[in-house]
Amino acid sequence: MKYSGWPDPGELVVGKIDEIEDFGVFVDLEEYRDKRGLIHISEVASGWIKNVRDHVREGQIVVCKVLEIDEESQQIDLSLKDVNDHQRSDKIQEWKNEQKADNWMGIALGEDVDDETYTAIANELITEHGSLYDGFKQAAIHGEEALENTDLSDDEIESIVDTARENVSVPYVNVTGYVDLENPSPSGVDGIRTALEAAEGNGEVPDEVDLEVSYVGAPEYRIEVQAPNYKTAESQLEESAQRAVRAIESEGGSGEYHRERRTDDE
Repeated sequence: MKYSGWPDPGELVVGKIDEIEDFGVFVDLEEYRDKRGLIHISEVASGWIKNVRDHVREGQIVVCKVLEIDEESQQIDLSLKDVNDHQRSDKIQEWKNEQKADNWMGIALGEDVDDETYTAIANELITEHGSLYDGFKQAAIHGEEALENTDLSDDEIESIVDTARENVSVPYVNVTGYVDLENPSPSGVDGIRTALEAAEGNGEVPDEVDLEVSYVGAPEYRIEVQAPNYKTAESQLEESAQRAVRAIESEGGSGEYHRERRTDDE
C-alpha cells in the first residue's frame, strides 16, 4: 500500500535511490504513490564530499528527512545526513511492519480485492489505530473489540481478526499467584474441584488470555496467567482467585489469595 498525497516537512520517509548525479541523488519514495525526491549533495553526508558514490549506491534503501515540498513544481527536497542511526532503525522497522500488514490485508480480503475496498478498509484501520500494522496487532490482542468503533462489516472484522491471530506475533507477559483452598464440609474434594473449575473461568476467560490452574501442595494451588499486558494479566489473575474463593466459600470451605508461594519447593 502506498499513500496518495504528499509527505509533510520534517517527516521521515523510506526511499530507494534510483539515480545518482554529481549534484545529488534522486530517490523514489516507497511509501508514497508516484513521488520522487532529491537529496542535494550537501545533504548526503556531513562535511565536504568529493564523490557522491562514495556514500550511496543505486538501489539502496535509505531513510530521509523531508526538508521542503513544492507541489507546484512536484519537488521534494530530502536530507540523508539529518537522520541518525536510531531514527533510521525505527523507521525501517515501521516500514517493514507496514509491508507485513499489507500482505495480511491480502490474506484477509483476498488477493483479488479491488483498490476501492482495500483503501476503505485500510483507512478504517489507520484512523482507529494509527497504522495498518497496529490495527492488525490490536485485532490479534483484543479481537473484535479492537474494531468495534470502525465502520467495517461483521464479516470484514471477523476476517481481519482471524488473519491477525494467525499471523501477528504480539508480546505477552506472564504473572503467577496462588490460592489456598480448604473444604472441611461434606462436599470435600468435589467442592475443591468446583472451586478450581471456577478459577479456570468456566470458559469465560478472554480469547487473548491463557490461564492455567495447577496443584502445588495442599492446600495451595498455582494460578498462571499469560496476557498481552500487565494490566490485563493482573486483572485476570485476581478475578480467577476471587472466583475460586467465592466458590469454595459457597461450599462451606475457605479460600485465600496470595502472590508468593507458601508450600515447600517441589
